[in-house]
Amino acid sequence: LLQDAHNSSVLNNYVLGAYLRSGRVAGLSQPVEIQIWHDMVLDASNATCVFWQPEAGAGSTGSWSKEGCETTHREGTIICHCNHLTYFAVLLLPAGTLSPAQLASLTHISTIGCSLSAAATLCTLLLCCFSSNPCPPTSCRKRLWDNTTKIHMHLLAALLLLNCSFLLSMLLAASAEGLCRVTAALLHAGLLCALAWMAAEAFHLLLLVVKVYNVYIQHYLLKLCLFAWGLPTLAVVAVFAFRRDTYGYHTIRTSDGYSNVTMCWLTSPPAHYATLCYAGLILLFNTLVLGRVMMILRRIRRQKGQARKDWVTVLGLTCLLGTTWGLAFFSFGVFLVPQLYLFTILNSLQG
Repeated sequence: LLQDAHNSSVLNNYVLGAYLRSGRVAGLSQPVEIQIWHDMVLDASNATCVFWQPEAGAGSTGSWSKEGCETTHREGTIICHCNHLTYFAVLLLPAGTLSPAQLASLTHISTIGCSLSAAATLCTLLLCCFSSNPCPPTSCRKRLWDNTTKIHMHLLAALLLLNCSFLLSMLLAASAEGLCRVTAALLHAGLLCALAWMAAEAFHLLLLVVKVYNVYIQHYLLKLCLFAWGLPTLAVVAVFAFRRDTYGYHTIRTSDGYSNVTMCWLTSPPAHYATLCYAGLILLFNTLVLGRVMMILRRIRRQKGQARKDWVTVLGLTCLLGTTWGLAFFSFGVFLVPQLYLFTILNSLQG
């Protein structure tokens, strides 16, 4: 009873009903004051005065609304001022949620950044595929089709898939559930493949810089493709085939509980944790490789004093290897909001 679609938590499980026999009471010039005592440690932004708003239609349960109510906090007491009478309660929202303005700005930043990144990666891929630069054929072929360039192109393709599927996941969040699940699976595959190709970039960099002698690996690029395209795709297809409900509508809630954003993404906590562990292992490997490369370049600089350009390259490799994705592991406490803005700006523009 009085449970909305979001399974909102009610303070002390108390719901207060106030009404008059004469009929519906609304639009009061002097708001009604309701005081609710508690012995809990609450964040002021997490407790909100609301009233129950029944929804018409068969099967509709209704929802909590804060329209016409204001919330005031005192020690041990929450005071509600409402201009109407109905069923009242205090909702407890999850800690760490964003304000509606913050979520809206992050949504705009990610949409613009991913759109620019998708356009840039698509243009780069088209230029590389149909390039006709007036230079010697052998030089062009060597520069364009060596393994380093090919790995870069595969990473760009994975980022293009990630950015496009992310944009679709927000556009199709109001579509049929089956289509939303397919989009969520595509987004998940794009993320896993992009991270895998960042690991491939790190491995290739390790061979180029650390292994000073020529190293030959038979079917090198094919093996990288099996690792970075094959394994993530196989994992997503298996999950989609056997646990389709892992994908679906994912709601990002705000501090008021009503200005939420819905997208197509993972809905299973174990799948979230598995993805985080996967990303954490790849980012740890990439960070270790980057640190090793920096040590080698520092030694070269001491010997020759001409490695300034290499340090600029290292800064570029920081984005190429996806180390900025590690900001996701600092989304707690006072770091939450600054980390989200840095994460959104840096990673949405990675392409």
